[in-house]
Amino acid sequence: MFARPEGGDGVVLVGLDFGADGYNDSLEELKLLTASAGLSARAVIGGKRQRPDSALFAGSGKVQEIAAALRACEASLAVFNHELSPAQERNLEKALNCRVIDRTSLILDIFAQRAQSHEGKLQVELAQLDHLTTRLVRGWTHLERQKGGVGLRGPGETQLETDRRLIGKRVKVLKDKLDRLQKQRLTQRRARDRGAVFSVSLVGYTNAGKSTLFNALTHSAAYEADKLFATLDTTSRRLWLPNVGSIVISDTVGFIRELPHALVAAFRATLEETVRADLLLHVVDAAGRGREDQIDQVSKVLSEINAANTPQIQVWNKIDLSSLSPGLDRDEYGKVQRVRLSARTGEGLGFLREVLVEAALLISRPRDIAGD
Repeated sequence: MFARPEGGDGVVLVGLDFGADGYNDSLEELKLLTASAGLSARAVIGGKRQRPDSALFAGSGKVQEIAAALRACEASLAVFNHELSPAQERNLEKALNCRVIDRTSLILDIFAQRAQSHEGKLQVELAQLDHLTTRLVRGWTHLERQKGGVGLRGPGETQLETDRRLIGKRVKVLKDKLDRLQKQRLTQRRARDRGAVFSVSLVGYTNAGKSTLFNALTHSAAYEADKLFATLDTTSRRLWLPNVGSIVISDTVGFIRELPHALVAAFRATLEETVRADLLLHVVDAAGRGREDQIDQVSKVLSEINAANTPQIQVWNKIDLSSLSPGLDRDEYGKVQRVRLSARTGEGLGFLREVLVEAALLISRPRDIAGD
């Protein structure tokens, strides 16, 4: 999505502290995002400000410090841990004499690298176009070349107007294709609903171990890695449970703080699998420092996609990296709130299977009665 630094993959990271909670965790997350994008952070520039500068986001002195770090590290890309306005990006690029991207652009680039399915690639491209429409000053002439070139330009039309028109056409094509795929998904879902199959979706913060848990439960080989956004495309498998029979488990894309709204909108069709599930298993990194904040971030996205009211059980994963023991916790009414396990070692998986049987029998009962 953005040009890779010439002569290497070194970048300078910039994260300013405006007094909000989670500054250090957010900066660590930026480092992980950078590594996930295949880039190497050669320097990190921090600092405190009361509010962003309208022209450069950072103050002029801080911009000089960033420029010095870029020269010293021989890096040709600056990554800001914030959302920059188009004007701020342009001003920073002029001042720093290098390419500048913000957190949203970095996440979009990772999604573009990782999307595997046809639908996932369409969704990412749509999100990229939505984000970059306001940044047309850099030009989108590659789109014009793909369409055949000079003959497309109308009388008196500037390059900017041509680019906007071409992008508008491409957005319409993408939305039409995604609409057709969504209708196919709806047909498949209706067929599954007629079979009354209990469905479970794994949700959680990115890199919480959802795919590892999915593979451990279903004996599958879904891609898993110690990277942010290792999974983008929803994968579903059947799992047999005693006294219940087959259920469907789906592995979904991970969430993150400040997840770009363009991505949430573009992936809404895929995330509908989450909304339509009978039960959500909210996978939490039990060894993570900021797990409570991560739980809150996931809850916010679930609310945004209208899945906040879906029955949910927390699965505290990676207990092998913490002092927690395998087991489960219930509230004062006997309802399961949390399961503690390690998807990597298998400790506690038995507890989760028991909970799935209990939930399937409890939640499916009204549907079974209605069908009698």
